Amino acid sequence: MAGARSLMVGRRIMGTFLEKIYTGAAYLAGFFMICILVAVMYGILGRLLHFDASGMDAYAGYSMAASAFLALAHTLRRGEHIRVTLILQALKGSAHRVLEIGCHVSGVFIAGALTWFSGRLVWQSHIFSDISTGLDATPLWIPQIGMALGALLLLGALTQDLVELLTGQRSSVSSAADSAPAHIE
Repeated sequence: MAGARSLMVGRRIMGTFLEKIYTGAAYLAGFFMICILVAVMYGILGRLLHFDASGMDAYAGYSMAASAFLALAHTLRRGEHIRVTLILQALKGSAHRVLEIGCHVSGVFIAGALTWFSGRLVWQSHIFSDISTGLDATPLWIPQIGMALGALLLLGALTQDLVELLTGQRSSVSSAADSAPAHIE
């Protein structure tokens, strides 16, 4: 009994720790959204005031990719991803549970592949000294880190959801969305 209790406490602490990481990544995604604004505004000012602002579109693109990927885990854990639950809602009992577990396993597999290949892309870009084609010659592994880190965090969030579903801590996707906080803490 004491072992089960300490396991539950450990899961709760780990869950809280992971939620803080997901929230930190969401704030970082917000920072990159501001970077998009700054890059676009700098490019516009460059055109209006006749100074060279070349490469800003690339930095806006890097920031957009980082922002999108870093926000994935936080959005998933709060049940705010767009989900098609028409079939899932029509099923009851064990069929509902089996389909939901199957969807989570598929999601973990796909996120695992995304994590592997995006991490490999970062590594290869670093090893081969791959740089952008613009005048700034940015080492591409640097902006690719945001995608790889976001994919890794999504894999963690999907795995956490699957574990919670399998252990009965979460009964369904819709209950996760209903019980999730509506704001960033």
